[in-house]
Amino acid sequence: MRLSSGVMLAALAGPAAAANSTYYNPILPGWHSDPSCTQVDGTFYCVTSTFISFPGLPIYASKDLINWKHVSHVWNRESQLPGYSWATPEQQNGMFAATIRYRDGVFYVICEYLNVEDKDSGVLFKSTNPYDDASWSDPVTFPAPKIDPDLFWDDDGKAYVATQGIQLQEMNLDTGAMGPAVPLWNGTGGVWPEGPHIYKRGGYYYLMIAEGGTAEDHAITIARAKSITGPYTPSPNNPILTNRGSQEYFQTVGHGDLFQDAAGNWWGTALATRSGPEYKSYPMGRETVLFPVTWAGDGSDWPILQPVRGKMSGWALPPPTRDVPGDGPFNSDPDVYDFKTKGGAIPRNLVYWRVPREGAFTATEKGLQVVLGRNSLAGLPGGPEPAAKAISFIGRRQTDSLFTFSVDLDFSPKADGQEAGVTAFLTQNANIQLGVVLVEEQPSFRFNVSGQVKTSAVPKGWEGKTVRLEIKMVKPTEYTFSAMLAADEKTRVALGTASAELLSGGSGSFVGTLIGVYATCNGAGEGIDCPAGTPNAYFKRWRYTGDGQYFSETETVPREGKGKGKGMRRKRSMLDSGL
Repeated sequence: MRLSSGVMLAALAGPAAAANSTYYNPILPGWHSDPSCTQVDGTFYCVTSTFISFPGLPIYASKDLINWKHVSHVWNRESQLPGYSWATPEQQNGMFAATIRYRDGVFYVICEYLNVEDKDSGVLFKSTNPYDDASWSDPVTFPAPKIDPDLFWDDDGKAYVATQGIQLQEMNLDTGAMGPAVPLWNGTGGVWPEGPHIYKRGGYYYLMIAEGGTAEDHAITIARAKSITGPYTPSPNNPILTNRGSQEYFQTVGHGDLFQDAAGNWWGTALATRSGPEYKSYPMGRETVLFPVTWAGDGSDWPILQPVRGKMSGWALPPPTRDVPGDGPFNSDPDVYDFKTKGGAIPRNLVYWRVPREGAFTATEKGLQVVLGRNSLAGLPGGPEPAAKAISFIGRRQTDSLFTFSVDLDFSPKADGQEAGVTAFLTQNANIQLGVVLVEEQPSFRFNVSGQVKTSAVPKGWEGKTVRLEIKMVKPTEYTFSAMLAADEKTRVALGTASAELLSGGSGSFVGTLIGVYATCNGAGEGIDCPAGTPNAYFKRWRYTGDGQYFSETETVPREGKGKGKGMRRKRSMLDSGL
């Protein structure tokens, strides 16, 4: 059957289970928080939070729940929300948790853009083709004083939005007009009741929410009512999903959504953090996990959510396949980008921190041309406020516990402070950098760990030659930064290590680490501009390869051919996105 999980859910307990399948969490590794998913004609679609990164609100599509292709971004052009990005003051404002739903041939993504003064913050995007960025509409804006909007249609066709709190409002999906707020349920006593989703099944409205905050006490709870406005009766089994107080590797489990596959089996997604109970080292932040769902057969008809673990067993998965439309990469694929085509598109899985300056990133015959920004990654030079927002940075999510990232840099700084390099980036307040910089007219390497700087001269004979910069994790708690001549890897020089704890929580508790490149003149110039004549940096041979994925404190996902059910997920197709 076809299911849009924001519309009517069939009164179905699920068919007799076939042989169970085994799979590994997370299904969307790397920073993919607050997932919302639906299934249409055998294809699953998920959206996750992106806050101030741009493009925002990625859409992933899959036919087997394991191989997820990045097919579009909902928020993909400045004109959809003109002026919002640079008016966003904090590191974790922007696009909070979205909900994706489908009805009558149209996909809807509803979200709140948080903390832009004097602007409506609720946004509703529509598309008839989620495989095409351009198909996503300009948003219908609406007042949304609370975060995490859900979208639900009742039997009479009326559309409702539930938000943090938990409150309900009727909504006109064409104009954004909102009805009066009706309080529904405040949860079981945990802080921050939020992330609501409403489903209808067997004559009941089920209201599933997150509470307890998005850290160690995170949990999913549920209540139901015969009327959409209540009163709602909580499940006697609350919380119905949590790992709080446990020794599990996956912590912070919560903020879930439920949906059915084409065979009628129920599934759920949620966010989780691979931190263990110590909750200290988790640079990838909150990731998306998958769990089977059944319904109680004792007549009570409450959902039963299988506890989240690294290795899962449940419903028979749909047949493995990567036959998914669209031109984006799969989330588990490596990056193999050379940027050789002048004016070529930027690969879809690469993102910026806020909308970039026009012309700051351009594919050329020499590679990815990056115009140096006046501010550093920390956004700390003087000058007008926008200087702290227009950072010249582009990166991809760290999606593996162990990985190797390298890129070749052509850069000839002409004045002290001009710098370009690679970075593991959580926020402007927490990042690790290795750059080539001119210091007192001496080309140097600068290793910068959130403001703690170590500088060393570039070896003699390297000047004017292409340098390869590398970030590597050979254990999931430490980054290693190295440099070498691109033409001779035997010249490798190790330039520093840094703990992954520096990129865990803190100023980036909602986000996760991005791996990429940057270029800056470190405050020279005026406004957002470096001085005239500042050279550009050119990056080519961009490579990211996953080297290992931990699903417990001590175990990694089997490589292709060495573990049941993993062949399709670990398949490494060498995509170049046409560049």
